[in-house]
Amino acid sequence: MTGYLAIARAGHDKGVLYVIVGEDETHVYLCDGKARGMSRPKKKNRRHVQIIKQTVDPSIVRRLIMKESVFDHEIKYAIKQYLATRQFQ
Repeated sequence: MTGYLAIARAGHDKGVLYVIVGEDETHVYLCDGKARGMSRPKKKNRRHVQIIKQTVDPSIVRRLIMKESVFDHEIKYAIKQYLATRQFQ
């Protein structure tokens, strides 16, 4: 699921759009590029997020999987691009 977009369904951040930057058995790690950057991703239970079946740019996904550096502004731009495409649908 790394690289997919997700919306928080529970907690004080309910409704916030994130990018999944990591995962383990029961949790996913989320970043939005603003409040939650790559330096401190939000750890959230898998049951508390809604996965959006769309990934961010393939080069970002590859770097996330390979544990290479991804910058906050790239995450923020990917979310902005997704929201712009959703606005016209």
